[in-house]
Amino acid sequence: MAQNDRTGRREFITQISAVAATGALALSRAEGAPNESAAAPPAAGPALPSIQLGPQRISRLVCGWNPIEGYSHATRDLSNGMREWFTLDRTVALLEDCMRNGITAWQYDHKPHAVATLRKLWDKGIEPKVFCLHAERENDAPLPTVIRETKPFAISHHGGVTDAKFREGKSQEVRDFVKKVKDQGLLAAVSSHKPDNIKRMVDEGWENDFFMCCFYCLTRPRDEMQKKLGMVPVGEPMFESDRTEMTAMMRQVPKPCLGFKVLAAGRHCWSQKEVAEQFQYAFANIKPIDGLIVGMFPRYFNQVRDNAGHARKYGAAQMHGAAE
Repeated sequence: MAQNDRTGRREFITQISAVAATGALALSRAEGAPNESAAAPPAAGPALPSIQLGPQRISRLVCGWNPIEGYSHATRDLSNGMREWFTLDRTVALLEDCMRNGITAWQYDHKPHAVATLRKLWDKGIEPKVFCLHAERENDAPLPTVIRETKPFAISHHGGVTDAKFREGKSQEVRDFVKKVKDQGLLAAVSSHKPDNIKRMVDEGWENDFFMCCFYCLTRPRDEMQKKLGMVPVGEPMFESDRTEMTAMMRQVPKPCLGFKVLAAGRHCWSQKEVAEQFQYAFANIKPIDGLIVGMFPRYFNQVRDNAGHARKYGAAQMHGAAE
């Protein structure tokens, strides 16, 4: 009986170890941990509908930066969780998966993590089309450094800084930034959360090549909310009317526009049905020459594949309808 008892314990421990190993492998794959297939250079994915930005042809869906750097626009814990999960290898794997699924462009901030990601991609022979969000703030690198380290085809003035400059009566500083970017031989863009700012730039004939347009106005000052609502919400407000006003402006602007915060920083992600509805709304309410920037956090399921599918379905349908 003692012998049988020892044998039973050994078998039990062996079984538990096998289950634990299998569970760990499944978890690592679910969380996007590097594996042999992820390390291989991505094969050319099915084409997405595309748009033209100057001489560059890019997919109508662009991979965004915010989740990678931990800008959740929600809670501190979610932001920290995003930042911790996006190791260098996982960020590289995200961009590889984008390329596999036909997403050819990446919008990033000039941060050490972005620089390291691009270097690792280039070492593997992978070159997504990239453009940078920048503003020459106190701690920002100068434009020549950004260009040398990350090789963007365009640089966009940061939306939050744009809106602050306009409120302070310093919009000329934003226009001067656009001219500096153009002098470097790159495409220049301006990002904003406010349709009125976009309209003003168009009316004044600014030299930028395209716009980045936020579907929700996160830079609305406190006194404006008090006046409009009679109260001030806790945290960043996202009103349904914001996207209606911004997409209406995007349709009026003759230059290409890239809409962002399409999913309201995750507030429209409770189900894939809801996500699909937001993509459908977005593509139905922007011009055929416009695109979308969407941040992705594929920790729990393959958001890249699903988002590419929505862009392929609704983005192509909208362009086809416009052609007819």
